[in-house]
Amino acid sequence: MKKLKVKDLAETYKVSVDEVIAELTRQGVSVKAASSQIPEDMVELVEMLFDELYLGDDAPAVKDDRPRNKQKSRGKEEFERAGKPGKPGKNKENRNESAPAAGGAVVDGVAKLSAPFIVKNVAEAIGKKPNEVIGELMKLGELLSINQPISENTLRKLLKNFSLELEIVQAEKKAALEADNDYEMPAPADPENLPERPPVVTFMGHVDHGKTSLQDRVRNTHVVEGESGRITQHIGASTVVFNGKPITFIDTPGHAAFTSMRARGANVTDIVVLVVAADDGFMPQTVEAMNHALAAKVPLIVAINKIDLPDADPDRIYLHMQQNNLTCEDWGGTVGVVKVSAKTGEGIDDLLERILLEAEMLDLKANPKRPAVGTVIEAQVENGLGPTASILVQNGTLSVGDVVLAGEEFGRVKTLINDRGQRIKSAGPSTPVKVVGLSGVPEAADKLVTCVNEKAARQEAEQRRAASRALHLANQTISSAEDLFSKLNEQEHKSLRLIIKSDVRGSGEAIEESLKQLPSEKIGVEVVMNGVGAITENDVTLAAASDAIVVGFHVRVNPGVNDIAEKSKVEIRLYSIIYELLEDITDALTGRLEPEKREKELGKARILQIFELNKGPKVCGCLVEDGVVKVGSKARVFRNNQLIYNGEVASLRRFQDDVKEVRAGLECGIRLDNFVDFIEGDVIDLYEIELKKATL
Repeated sequence: MKKLKVKDLAETYKVSVDEVIAELTRQGVSVKAASSQIPEDMVELVEMLFDELYLGDDAPAVKDDRPRNKQKSRGKEEFERAGKPGKPGKNKENRNESAPAAGGAVVDGVAKLSAPFIVKNVAEAIGKKPNEVIGELMKLGELLSINQPISENTLRKLLKNFSLELEIVQAEKKAALEADNDYEMPAPADPENLPERPPVVTFMGHVDHGKTSLQDRVRNTHVVEGESGRITQHIGASTVVFNGKPITFIDTPGHAAFTSMRARGANVTDIVVLVVAADDGFMPQTVEAMNHALAAKVPLIVAINKIDLPDADPDRIYLHMQQNNLTCEDWGGTVGVVKVSAKTGEGIDDLLERILLEAEMLDLKANPKRPAVGTVIEAQVENGLGPTASILVQNGTLSVGDVVLAGEEFGRVKTLINDRGQRIKSAGPSTPVKVVGLSGVPEAADKLVTCVNEKAARQEAEQRRAASRALHLANQTISSAEDLFSKLNEQEHKSLRLIIKSDVRGSGEAIEESLKQLPSEKIGVEVVMNGVGAITENDVTLAAASDAIVVGFHVRVNPGVNDIAEKSKVEIRLYSIIYELLEDITDALTGRLEPEKREKELGKARILQIFELNKGPKVCGCLVEDGVVKVGSKARVFRNNQLIYNGEVASLRRFQDDVKEVRAGLECGIRLDNFVDFIEGDVIDLYEIELKKATL
């Protein structure tokens, strides 16, 4: 490209260096001396501008066929359109890459803009030169460059100076992601006779009504026995075959804290099985789950569980259904009802038959010969595998080697693992599969698509990340003293700040969503960060800077982090059951006293040896030094007197036998829930908690 200095312009147009510098500064080009160089990608525009300013009708003709009077103003128009340059780019076209467009238009004195409010984009949207906008911002006490975001408060003041009002338009992010693009693998036209696909089924209902037990019975697995608090903590998926036809089940937790996860389940499912206990009837969470399904326009099957109990009352369930605008077939309606027992297995085949009947009426079809499209059900980081994502393939076939894009993450599929832990080469429609090979952990409910190549996938992922960062920056920017004082005043109203670290993305999102629903006028919850994985030094540093508490859910604390937290006066709380987490936060928010938690000490064990097993997690060989160790008791693991884990005892073994408890003086094998990073010499404190609500 042509190089041009300030002194060259002065000589060419017969003006002083000071005049050139003044004009360039007015146009937003930063130059300071005669030797200052004009950004290479702005040379042509600068020359056009100076031709117009200093040569007038004697300016050289431009290379087009427009009338002379139109050419005359071209330099100024083009310069204003280009705006103040940032760093020199490779060409004119890439100057706008550093900031996503604000988007907007001025109608009847109202500027309709969408965040982030970048200086340059705001100027373009309201028809002003960037240097005009920057000048007005300086009058307001703001020193911002052309590619920096403007806070909403400052933007309103800025627009007022231009006699404009602000209307914030929400960007249609989802629509933009799903619009026509050049990165997604094009799909061929579907044939007339598409093959059937398996139905995707979700169990919903009130906690303790037996959703997981019912799925456990269907799949012949035993999830419930090993779960903390006997509640499904994560979303997964599995496939069963009944009468030669496959059925895919999406696991959704029953606790109200996981409302958002349940909503995502309804969005990817074809049929909802609403589980209602025969001895209990409709409960608040039952109605909530029903509303999710109805909002997603998904057909319902009501499964009356625990029909084997002596106080089971199906007629009561029928009445509750009627009261909630669901009429069963026996009462002349259209909603199928199946009586089942997860304990005895009664009615399980009837339920599966009803699911296949509903699927037949839905006429579910998909094209397995097209590129795969799916939804992220869950995502996490796994040892030895890196970032993984549980995907429900909704259309097409996903194969090893495919280049995929999921939200802001991309990658080439290295491995596909089915619900039975087997490595497979491909997965067709309605198949749940774990994908290994992504660049990072996507968000649950992100759309997954197959891309034309890795370069296109990477570019799209980077653009999405850049847009997300710019939006976050715009929302977080404190660009004036008034904004700062406003933030400080908000803090005076008391805000409990949290950094959440969980084992999987869905748990963290659900915890954050449930915390937002907690009612309190005097104090609120502010989630500073919500991440996946162990609690690290960076988490403590961030907590110290933002005056936050670090909350860990089913995660460990990295070695040495407790020392840093103690020095930084940062509190770290570890939880393995969602109830305890929410109760603690609720008590803090509502200003109530801490619940009286009487810890009943059970015993102490020291780890003597670590046993690697062929199947399953590691087991620690321990000597019970004091008291007793019980299955299900609470356990704290200490290393050098520092707490590194807080959870439960999952199982105990004496020689080759599983036992319920082991007393002092005896050796035993202990397996802890979701913790295998112990070493010889670690001390396990065992205890029970007796809760009693505090009174004012």
